[in-house]
Amino acid sequence: MKKISLIAALAALGFAAAAHAESATYAIEPSHTFATFEIGHFNTSTNRGRFNKTSGTVTLDKAAKTGSLDVTVDTSSLDTGTAAFTKHISSEEILNVAVNPTAHLVATKFTFNGDKVSEIDGNLTLNGKTNPVVLKAQNYNCYNSPMIKREVCGGDFDTTIVRSQYGVNYGLNYGFPDNVHLVIQVEAVKQ
Repeated sequence: MKKISLIAALAALGFAAAAHAESATYAIEPSHTFATFEIGHFNTSTNRGRFNKTSGTVTLDKAAKTGSLDVTVDTSSLDTGTAAFTKHISSEEILNVAVNPTAHLVATKFTFNGDKVSEIDGNLTLNGKTNPVVLKAQNYNCYNSPMIKREVCGGDFDTTIVRSQYGVNYGLNYGFPDNVHLVIQVEAVKQ
């Protein structure tokens, strides 16, 4: 009986090691990873902007259905399409890029729907303040890139933040909304 239990225990350890071996690290691919924002403008139109420089890593264990994410956004890479608007968003009135040159997203809880990531829970640090966020996957896929001959995983993840929680209060007294829609477009290459 003890011999069978030992064999079963060793088999279980082997299975656990095999599942753990599925964990892989992916490097953020900066030419396919961007953070964008949308905020209403006097209930008439939507202002948009994009941060062009990102870096970071994703750890993904498809078998265990777990993951983690660590992404840094260079806030000085903001591009709204209009130089004056970009300068204003970057100023001390709003993002204060001179003092807070990066935004940082760290997530340690991945939720899967089958084999696909459906939600990521973590913390966003923006403008020197950190708050929890939940990003919902709008698209998610892994594929073998024919160009770089490696697996690439990624998707579009979105959330809505309350900007005043990050100390971004400009325009609230004019009627600008407190909610900002964020979309994080991520692709990461298996290392």
